[in-house]
Amino acid sequence: MPVLTTACPRNCYSTCGMRVVVENGRLRALAAHPGNRATGHGLCLKGLSYIERVYDPARLLHPLIRAAGGDLRRATWDEALDLIAGRLVAARAAHGPRTVAYVTGSGTKGLLNSCGGAFWRLFGGCTTTYGDLCWPAGLEATRLTLGENAHNAPWDLVNARLIVLWGKNPAETNIHQMDFVRQAQAAGARLIVIDPRRTESAEGADLLVQLAPGTDGALALGIANVLVARGLVDREFTRDHVHGYEEFAAMLRRWPPERAAAVADVPVATIAHLAEELGGRRPATICAGFGMQRFTNSGQTMRAIIALLALTGNIGRPGAGWVYANLQTHLWSHPKDPLGFFPPATPDGVTRATLSIARLGHDLPAQRDPPVTVAWIERGNPLPQCPDAPSVRAALRALDFRVVIDQFLTDTAREADVVLPAKTMFEQTDILNAYWHPYIQLKQKVIEPPGEVKPESEVYRLLAGRLGLPPAETSLALPGPADADVEAWLARKLAPFPALTLERLREGPVLSPEFREIAFDDLRFPTPSGRIELLSAQAARRWRVAPLPDWTEPVEWSRRADRDPRFPYHLLTPNTKDRIHSQFGNLPSVRALAPAPLARLHPGDAARLGLAEGDQVRVFNDRGAIEVAVRLDGGLRPGCVCVTNGYWLAEGGAVNLLTAARETDLAHGAAFHDVAVGLERAT
Repeated sequence: MPVLTTACPRNCYSTCGMRVVVENGRLRALAAHPGNRATGHGLCLKGLSYIERVYDPARLLHPLIRAAGGDLRRATWDEALDLIAGRLVAARAAHGPRTVAYVTGSGTKGLLNSCGGAFWRLFGGCTTTYGDLCWPAGLEATRLTLGENAHNAPWDLVNARLIVLWGKNPAETNIHQMDFVRQAQAAGARLIVIDPRRTESAEGADLLVQLAPGTDGALALGIANVLVARGLVDREFTRDHVHGYEEFAAMLRRWPPERAAAVADVPVATIAHLAEELGGRRPATICAGFGMQRFTNSGQTMRAIIALLALTGNIGRPGAGWVYANLQTHLWSHPKDPLGFFPPATPDGVTRATLSIARLGHDLPAQRDPPVTVAWIERGNPLPQCPDAPSVRAALRALDFRVVIDQFLTDTAREADVVLPAKTMFEQTDILNAYWHPYIQLKQKVIEPPGEVKPESEVYRLLAGRLGLPPAETSLALPGPADADVEAWLARKLAPFPALTLERLREGPVLSPEFREIAFDDLRFPTPSGRIELLSAQAARRWRVAPLPDWTEPVEWSRRADRDPRFPYHLLTPNTKDRIHSQFGNLPSVRALAPAPLARLHPGDAARLGLAEGDQVRVFNDRGAIEVAVRLDGGLRPGCVCVTNGYWLAEGGAVNLLTAARETDLAHGAAFHDVAVGLERAT
């Protein structure tokens, strides 16, 4: 049986290299590829469930069209494409091409994803989104401070003598990183976890600090104060490589440990201990999670945490650094805006980027000149995943026409007028980059698409013909239908990088031409000053925040003096290891482990509410409510309720029924972890 190389394209740290066994045109087995040094230890449950995903009976294999009675019915490709083409032509004639909203998610990655943007430019333009639901505040905080998003190779973590998992739970969300954490511990490293929850990653840690949600920046500033006051700063490093140290040190007088302790609700002694650890145990690495940069104050928070590494000289050295995002493999992106977060009105002279993804339900109906009347949605499930889900649903239903491409009938697909079946990772060749490890990988086609499934690039090509788009330009922008055409298109993308060829990638993962084992090892930083910038004029000019990292109260901070007394609890909505947001949870093998959403409560909070294990609780605020079963969790910080995200509206536990459509302070992220709620027994 042939064994082929491929890679997982999901929005996940690992982007695992994989080996696939195919027999008689059917997937038979999957295993980790040992050529990827970061992920060769094994596959997660999601990876192992791919065979089930490909052959799941609920997978969409044919186009669907909404019938006159309102139900979706099976249709032929000719019916679906003719209907779409007719509605697009009519909408463009009435309002111009930007009446179409092109909304994409990060459900699957690859260079061929650019075909969608190429098609809409040929169409004459469209309206699209800016910002991101995932991690942009942290990306921009890192860029402002260090100049670019890069970190040491994942395996360098074993050289650390101190590891701080700050708001990160890699045992569930970055499982391969946890292998390196454990290796470092075995070699004598200390592990500190800072998180309101006692997570799986905290088991075996030397210290768990359970701070109040949204106060991470205050805690960091208190630690920095102690570092300066006790002479634990690497003064030679700050003198030579840090811009704004003196100004930052002066500002820290406003953040004595007593103030930081009061804000973060942790002991003063804990702050002093954290400073002693960071200042005295080197090299130190801080691995920061995405969740804590989803608050209204989170960009400044991330800048404050990075500052701790600058003060202690833990940048540019083995075993040291800031592990957040490693974009060394993002060879085909704009270096200053690698993921397209910032909203020029017409970035290419054609596309209008005026929809904040964090405010999608509000921005869609607000568009003028022209209004948005059509939505094309692919690689995402925005209805349950964007903040303020009720507004997203209302905005989608107010449109004249909706097209969704997906593998399953998701919440968003159920709102569509046309649903087109999407390929899986095994049914078209593509090239993948990553954001944790430094490998470029080939996602090879290993089986034919089942049923009538067509790759998205082929859908665009067929639609271009119906719309009468210029054949020569279409052929240049989009690959042809044959596998050889796709590979030729990909080869052109690889041409500027001689070390990357399809032949080499077929053998296994290849290190990026921009790979550096130790990020910033030359201690040169691509910032305006050429140094690590604690004082950032860019931050003030571009985002209108303080030029020095500081802490401000989150909008829905549960400890605000003027908070609404109806909503005294903070809602935590973390990821879980068995899902990637709204993906995989529909598969029987995954659903068997977590068949329904749960609300985790501290036993003391549950007792005050008269709730016991298994009782139904209503989690609510003035935006919405969900009703879920109670799970008692003595490792959860009192005053918090935890419901993992990713459940569909159809499952009754979509947490974004409760979130607000707000942006983060930097880079137009979604501040949907800034949520206060009330709790009561469900009736």
